[in-house]
Amino acid sequence: MKRLTLLIVFIIALSCQSFGQRFAYVNTEYVLEQIPEYQQAQKKLDKIAKDWREEIEKRKKKIEELYKDYQAEQVLMTEEMKRKREQEITQKEQALEDFRQQKFGYKGDLHQKRKELIEPIQNKVYNNVQKIAKNNNYDFIFDKSNGVNMLYANDRYDVSDDVINAMGYTPGKNKNESDNKK
Repeated sequence: MKRLTLLIVFIIALSCQSFGQRFAYVNTEYVLEQIPEYQQAQKKLDKIAKDWREEIEKRKKKIEELYKDYQAEQVLMTEEMKRKREQEITQKEQALEDFRQQKFGYKGDLHQKRKELIEPIQNKVYNNVQKIAKNNNYDFIFDKSNGVNMLYANDRYDVSDDVINAMGYTPGKNKNESDNKK
């Protein structure tokens, strides 16, 4: 379905070209790599995620130790003691899963932190793309990174550096590095 939609948009863009409409593309991944605030935000998110993963691993090991102890001692336990110990282990497993969901789940803490740190930068990029489109009378601007499969793109239609300049930064990294990651 995604490819069909892309094909339709591409065909429309090509057919509209004959009517004098203009189009360009931008590689938002490349643009974001040029923004120091984005790199700092990404590092911060990576550190937060790493710390939470370590906490999950620590809790997981404690649960495994509890289970091993339980297995070793269960022969000596009464049914009541077994049930209590099993319940304790089950509660700790559920608490671990709840923690995992709270931190990494859909709309979890990491999602919220990403929204807080990254979204303003992405909005700034988007707003500058819109300004460039209006200033240069572009009818369409495609995003070359991640979501759109461009089979061919002439570099003269790449406005990524214009977006970086409009945001007050200087393009520095080789565009082809980002292009070749695909």
